[in-house]
Amino acid sequence: MSSSSLSGRTVLVTGATSGIGHQTARLLAEHGATVLLHGRTAEEAHAAVDRLVTLSDVPAGQLCAFGADFSRLEEVEQLAARVRAEHPHLDVLVNNAGMAAPERHTVTVDGNEIAFQVNFLAHYLLTHLLEPALTSEPGGRVVNVSSSLHRSGSIQWADPNRARRYSRLAAYAQSQLALTVFAADPRVTAVSVHPGICATSLLPLYAHDGASPAEGAAHVVRLCDPAVEIVNGAYYDRDQRVAPAPAATEERTVKRLGKLADVLVGHTA
Repeated sequence: MSSSSLSGRTVLVTGATSGIGHQTARLLAEHGATVLLHGRTAEEAHAAVDRLVTLSDVPAGQLCAFGADFSRLEEVEQLAARVRAEHPHLDVLVNNAGMAAPERHTVTVDGNEIAFQVNFLAHYLLTHLLEPALTSEPGGRVVNVSSSLHRSGSIQWADPNRARRYSRLAAYAQSQLALTVFAADPRVTAVSVHPGICATSLLPLYAHDGASPAEGAAHVVRLCDPAVEIVNGAYYDRDQRVAPAPAATEERTVKRLGKLADVLVGHTA
């Protein structure tokens, strides 16, 4: 990757305090980008910035810390407002923050199943609120860090919160399918990427061992580079473009998901 093409660009990475998100932030900063690191709390985000400055020789001026708990949509709105005010020109949004669905069915203060909200709805809301900042330049894009498990998912339209029948794996897969479907939303230029099975906190969902988070992050960073041309809604497995689950390319599903998400985030498009 040419470091020059990322130099001077501004990228927001959600979930940048550990795992693939943290390594993505590091690689982007090393390539000259200004990186906005999001963490669940401001403290976690500041600690992640300090680690990068200390351990990777990235100038502190290239990094900014932002806190927002994605299980509270009000905090997502505050995050978007602050980013728009401080960085009105945003080149890339990396929707990476994610959690494994808990063992027990858990509902947020906003009334949504927690994995569906943290992994998908919060990113849906954030993306639309940042749209004015995002779309100004060629190469501006959204990169959704999804998962190969989206293939086993289905969106329960009548019961997206899975209140009637809950399984943590099904809830997680639904959240990843929704994120992958969302990449095909025509309102923003977006792609999804499965960064490979990496040794992060989500590893137990997949396997016993995985690649390093830095290897996964390299696949994410490649898609942030404006020199890499992307097709809206495309899905990548590591560095190969492959077909996502059929639902992710159906126009009807894309529209239906947008309507459902607008209702659940209390946002009228």
